Amino acid sequence: MPQKFPRPIVAISRCLEIAPCRYDGKMVPFDFVNQLKPFVRFIPVCPEVEIGLGTPRDPVRVVIAGVRERLIQPATGRGLTLKMRRFSKEFLNGLVVDGFILKSRSPSCALKDAKRYAGALDKTPAGKRPGIFAEAVLANFPKIAIEDERGLMRPAARARFLTRIFALAASRKPKESPPARKSAPYPAQLMEMKNAPVAPRREG
Repeated sequence: MPQKFPRPIVAISRCLEIAPCRYDGKMVPFDFVNQLKPFVRFIPVCPEVEIGLGTPRDPVRVVIAGVRERLIQPATGRGLTLKMRRFSKEFLNGLVVDGFILKSRSPSCALKDAKRYAGALDKTPAGKRPGIFAEAVLANFPKIAIEDERGLMRPAARARFLTRIFALAASRKPKESPPARKSAPYPAQLMEMKNAPVAPRREG
């Protein structure tokens, strides 16, 4: 009898193969998402759209403000920090998920590589940090699987991510009789593709 697997719940940046909601009105093609769709329930989210920014939109950036950072839209001068933090809190409060796949280098969703600037109009970044939304994700979900699309290009990272989301999904289900033999950590179809190249296709 084929092994049955629970369906993990994964929150994902909506621009990753889900919908054209980047600041430039485009979508980021990412085949790994299509490969996961038959086995995972996705919860798409675009924090910038959720706080009222349109598509396309003027870019936002993280700017250093004393000992803290602010999220601003240089072209309009709008300060968006409070809106983003409020949305993050409301969206993440009570959210039940087994993992996140977030967009790298995004001022809202990057896990570690959002550019931070000393000034709203500076051309050279002063460093890198998590995006404002991703910062809240990392703080609220320290024990689940969290990756960005660049990290998931690495076979070892993909294998860890898949193992973790299916293990967490299984832990939320009622315990059944133990299997007679050692079970696979996730579906065979995903085992076959875990070492396949899944680099995001060129963005726009």
